[in-house]
Amino acid sequence: MNARPLLIACLMLLAMPLTALAQGFGGLGTDAEGFAVPAPDPQFDFPADHGPHPDYRIEWWYLTANMTGPDGTPYGLQWTLFRSALAPGDSGGWSSPQVWFAHAAVTTPDAHHVAERFGRGGMGVAGVTADPFEAWIDEWRMAGPDFDQLAVRATGPDFSYTVDLRARGPLVFHGQDGYSVKSAQGQASYYYSQPFFDLTGTLSLPDGPVEVTGTAWLDREWSSQPLASDQTGWDWFSLSFSDRTKLMGFRLRQADGSYYTSATWIEPDGTTTPLPDGAFDAAPQATTAIGPRDVPTTWSVRLPEKDVDITVAAINPAAWMDVSLPYWEGPVRVSGSHTGVGYLEMTGYE
Repeated sequence: MNARPLLIACLMLLAMPLTALAQGFGGLGTDAEGFAVPAPDPQFDFPADHGPHPDYRIEWWYLTANMTGPDGTPYGLQWTLFRSALAPGDSGGWSSPQVWFAHAAVTTPDAHHVAERFGRGGMGVAGVTADPFEAWIDEWRMAGPDFDQLAVRATGPDFSYTVDLRARGPLVFHGQDGYSVKSAQGQASYYYSQPFFDLTGTLSLPDGPVEVTGTAWLDREWSSQPLASDQTGWDWFSLSFSDRTKLMGFRLRQADGSYYTSATWIEPDGTTTPLPDGAFDAAPQATTAIGPRDVPTTWSVRLPEKDVDITVAAINPAAWMDVSLPYWEGPVRVSGSHTGVGYLEMTGYE
């Protein structure tokens, strides 16, 4: 059997679930009939919950990293694996309803290198195991003896990287103990992160290898209907400040021009403060023309409860992910009341 036509057919059938690619395109508000849905007061089970949840429609393992080279040049790195289901549950071989896809990227001040992979579940070409942890698609790997010690590698047409991660703090849970509400109507996901990774490794770029050090942030999220039907995309920030505090915040754009927001304030010891709708404010300050679209790449971000009043600016405003469903993702610098680095992801601008 020729796998390519079948894979293409699966991707066509997945036209709506593929909107999970970038953590929240419009379309994820469609009905989740038949799939499990998140409920309040989750009881996480580790290490099992680091693995897949096939009864839910969408899921991802989403790594971003801020790094510097020996000369101080800033770099960004992305490694993401997505699972999207045609039907609940799983089975072996070509009958598996699970489809996997992945993105890898390296961002420099002057270039943005991107690659994409696809794989059908049940065939061994892609998947995740929880203990020991391993997530893979083809030769791309994120693996280690546990979730706190990981080696990550990926290759693209004009880049590759191999990096090692070591966690220096605990997992953090967003929303109410990991139950992250995404709309006034109550759509939600299960969402936790490991934002305390130290990173060392090597980037292979067109100009040669670069040894890098830095920090990384790994998001875990799964759901079946995380958005309301009137939500069209989101703007997501993960920010690490120089005083070792951190902020995750997002605004979900709604069709009437309003926003639903959520945020998590993270202390250096991992203590979290969940912030409700309206507490976090992000407003575009400047845009970048990327093809036919204007994408906001400089933002004013405010969190009055924590005296945060900052400017978040892209290191490379042209960090457009030109993949099957395109979006913007790249490293940022932070200035103002707090200084630091982070990552910005913006969906729904296609």
